[in-house]
Amino acid sequence: MIKLDDGTEVKVNAKKILLATGGHPTVPQGIPGAEHGINSDGVFELDHQPMKVAIVGAGYIAVEFAGMLNALGTETHVFIRHEKFLRTFDEMIQDGILSEYERVGIHIHKNSKVEKVTKTGKLTLHYSDSTGQGKLKDLDTLIWAIGRTPEVEGLGLDVVGVKQNERGQIITDEYQNTKVENIYSLGDVVGKVELTPVAIAAGRKLSDRLFGGDQFNTSKLDYDLIPSVVFAHPEVGTIGLTQEEAVKKYGRDNIKIYKSSFTATYFAIMEDKGPSKDKLICQGKDEKIVELHTLGLGSGEILQGFGVAIKMGATKKDFDSCVAIHPTSAGAGYPQLDSYLNIMRYQYKMKFN
Repeated sequence: MIKLDDGTEVKVNAKKILLATGGHPTVPQGIPGAEHGINSDGVFELDHQPMKVAIVGAGYIAVEFAGMLNALGTETHVFIRHEKFLRTFDEMIQDGILSEYERVGIHIHKNSKVEKVTKTGKLTLHYSDSTGQGKLKDLDTLIWAIGRTPEVEGLGLDVVGVKQNERGQIITDEYQNTKVENIYSLGDVVGKVELTPVAIAAGRKLSDRLFGGDQFNTSKLDYDLIPSVVFAHPEVGTIGLTQEEAVKKYGRDNIKIYKSSFTATYFAIMEDKGPSKDKLICQGKDEKIVELHTLGLGSGEILQGFGVAIKMGATKKDFDSCVAIHPTSAGAGYPQLDSYLNIMRYQYKMKFN
């Protein structure tokens, strides 16, 4: 049964059903006064710029909003439960973003827990951290950015036998099949890689398999090596394993790590130097690239091209064989050009581990 906007219900029968309902911002339960805050959707409904804001969360949504609002001149406070942002990302990105956000004046409250929210005109956020109890007063806006919840309420999944994990996400196999024949699911509601382009790609592959004929019988999306970018200030991009994951999978003696840190030419004559960092991890004698992480201006554009190469199985030798474009940050992906890059950039330094 489908309920329309006018309240009427329509019964629809189908031979095949796709569940791609997505997710919605999670609102904390059990925190008194939580209703005084807004979620990430509510940010786009604000009719004026908040001059003092608290953001609760350490994921990409919190990081992006914090960078944006701070750049606009808002006094920005971020409350995180641990020591760093983006804890599923490589340590280079975690450390780089944390350092840069602290440098530009974002107030980061580490190891903190929100206890309650009160409102008397403006908002007051009551919290605890390693130093004890604290209050942050005179807030214009409180933003909850603590994650997303799969949109499954009211679907009756248990009635038909569609299985879910402990987070409520729909369980599928590699072909997007649920446990029930002819019911499929993809996108944020399955929680594999929660990105819009990933859902679109998975939908195309599923459509090919279901309706494209015998030549598409095995069509499926490969969820490995999907590039991802966080539009922070500065941008960060990642594809492949983190360093910790690479060590765990291949062993420390079977990987080689290349790092670069420099000031891009774009910032050469500016007093405020934007950071640029890159990390490349290669595996085995052939030095097949299993990870690339980048932080700095234009990381999203840089990663798209590198992502294709890495997806095709590029090695460090392949990267070395390509002449770098002058002057670009992407050129830092070719560490053998150390002397050349030193000429075209200020304060360039390269080190190998």
